[in-house]
Amino acid sequence: MFRVLKFGGSSVAGATRMSRVLDIVENEVLKGRIILVSSAISGCTDALLSGRKEDVAEMERRHREIVKRLFTGAERSDVQAQLDAIFAALRSSPFEEQVTFGEILSTTILACKLCAEGYDVKWLDSRDLVVKGDEPQTFRLIKEAIDGSDARIFVAPGFICRTAEGAVSTLGRGGSDYSAALYAAATGAEALQIWTDVPGIMTADPRRVPAARTIPGISYESALEMASHGAKVLYAPTVKPAMEAGIDIQILNSFNPEGKFTLVSATPNGSRWIGLASEGGRIRLVGAPGRESAPESSVTDVLRECGIAALNIRQDGSSIELEVREAVLNQALNALHRAFFQELPVKDIPLFLAGNGAVAKALTEVIEESAETVKERTGKHIRIVGISDSRHWGIDLGGRPKLENEGDFIAAVIENAPKGALFVDVTDSESLYKFYVQLLTAGIGIVSSNRRSIAVPYVEYAAMLSAARENGVPLRYETTVGAALPVLESISRGTNSCNRLLSIEAVVSCTLNQILGDYRGGGESFASLVRKAQEAGLTEADPRLDLGGRDALRKLLILSREAGVQLEEEDVKIEPVVPKELFQGSLDHFYEGLSALEPRLSKEAIEAERQGFRRRFVASLDLAPDGSYSASIGIRNVAPVHPAYHLRGTENAIIIRSAFHPYPLVIQGPGEGAREAASSILSDILR
Repeated sequence: MFRVLKFGGSSVAGATRMSRVLDIVENEVLKGRIILVSSAISGCTDALLSGRKEDVAEMERRHREIVKRLFTGAERSDVQAQLDAIFAALRSSPFEEQVTFGEILSTTILACKLCAEGYDVKWLDSRDLVVKGDEPQTFRLIKEAIDGSDARIFVAPGFICRTAEGAVSTLGRGGSDYSAALYAAATGAEALQIWTDVPGIMTADPRRVPAARTIPGISYESALEMASHGAKVLYAPTVKPAMEAGIDIQILNSFNPEGKFTLVSATPNGSRWIGLASEGGRIRLVGAPGRESAPESSVTDVLRECGIAALNIRQDGSSIELEVREAVLNQALNALHRAFFQELPVKDIPLFLAGNGAVAKALTEVIEESAETVKERTGKHIRIVGISDSRHWGIDLGGRPKLENEGDFIAAVIENAPKGALFVDVTDSESLYKFYVQLLTAGIGIVSSNRRSIAVPYVEYAAMLSAARENGVPLRYETTVGAALPVLESISRGTNSCNRLLSIEAVVSCTLNQILGDYRGGGESFASLVRKAQEAGLTEADPRLDLGGRDALRKLLILSREAGVQLEEEDVKIEPVVPKELFQGSLDHFYEGLSALEPRLSKEAIEAERQGFRRRFVASLDLAPDGSYSASIGIRNVAPVHPAYHLRGTENAIIIRSAFHPYPLVIQGPGEGAREAASSILSDILR
């Protein structure tokens, strides 16, 4: 049985590379008879097409150099004499035939070297055997030439042929692959090997997509589709004669013979997507034949994420074809390759979840709903392996924990946490923070939405940060202020870039934003609105904590510390909404006292409205002339030009002024909501 080996121009570009080709051939000839088909040395065809004498002279010099390095003594003289005769024939030939001499030159050298190594070699003239456009006649002529010889190795030029009328011609660019397929089909070869300078057919052009990888196996149909739409590794007409004869095609790398390669056969590779072929600004996402294609929207969504719009897009069977501007072709190819062909290494993130309230439940739902999307886009797999409420806990590293144990949840977390685990605090606990340093020291990162755990005395807050840094684990708490708003990140970025903070105004009490927004004076009483907010679950269990500014105080402490200001509780001047004496006694006593204040509160609200103001509960941090900061919390009248004037319902607004920017940074949006908070917590987990 024959084995047909075809080598491209880069594989025979010089003496060293030809020596590598000869090593491959000598290894393969141990398995059976060989037909060696070769292209011209790289650059030769272009030089001959140019018609310039200096280009032909340079080609002659390169061939002489190859002969000089591969042969010695009388063998060198004999081979050089053969080349001299070939170049003489080239110069005397019509210009349109001169391009056919490159393959004659390269194969003459290869045949002579194999003869010198002691092999029985026969050189075949493809100009006599390959008839352009007539495969049956070609097969007959090749078979006759082969059958009449006992040679172990046959060497044939690729690319060149003759017409039915007998004129010398070529098979076109890439035609050497087709030549090899014709020789393989004519002899019923057991294998057709196409040796090139890349490791097989790849999922995309590696010059444009560095992450492109070798396709191990591909069907004839898919290989033909890739080749027909711009993949240059395999010349498209090569596939047909091999497919009809049932001959597998191996695409191998002559620079790494033992490395990866592609097998083209009747068997599909089983993948939904085969590869990306591109030509000009046209891209073809090649799908496996017979497999359901993804909708066009899946492709446009990928491109939209990186700011690219497809000029045209259409489905063609199981494939999708689109066109983009050539200026963004590489960007588009890389984006599509990431989305359809790159499997990100999956990083496992085990979570220990403290808390069983609305936010905890919402977070669990969000993680379950987004698991596949998160894995696909980030390469991260999130698993909740531990849960707890105020009395019970459960841990299952397989991802199905149940609330079935009593005792020390923190100790159990530290004992069982695998590498990369995160402790997620979604409680309202005022004491859980005391275990943060212990967790961080054990190498367990923390994501917290519990502002009570962060708005602690500064020395304890600093100890948490230090433990996180020293142990290389995260401490993230973006949702402690503004729920889903990116407030803390914005402040820390400015601080880290040495931007000096001038002031912060934080309208962050969802309760008071709702109550003050609804209160007009002369209508529904202030006490009634507070009671409604309490009944709706908008306030703390004791609404006096909201009216006293406690929640706003915690948020101001966190904001200030993120800006590098070491603020403590006692540094903040708080003007509660109601007199301090109402903070004593029962809630009934409180509501009675609040009702008694209605005339005063109504008058203040009406007067503010008359002057065009709206009342907001504002936590402020301001830079004084001496470089120190002052902090205060209380009701302020804000004018229409103030960013907080147009807040609605429970919306929050944080206004940040800094030395580097002439205009304030305003961050505004929903200040509460379990689903919104859960989404932001997930972002902290994935950072």
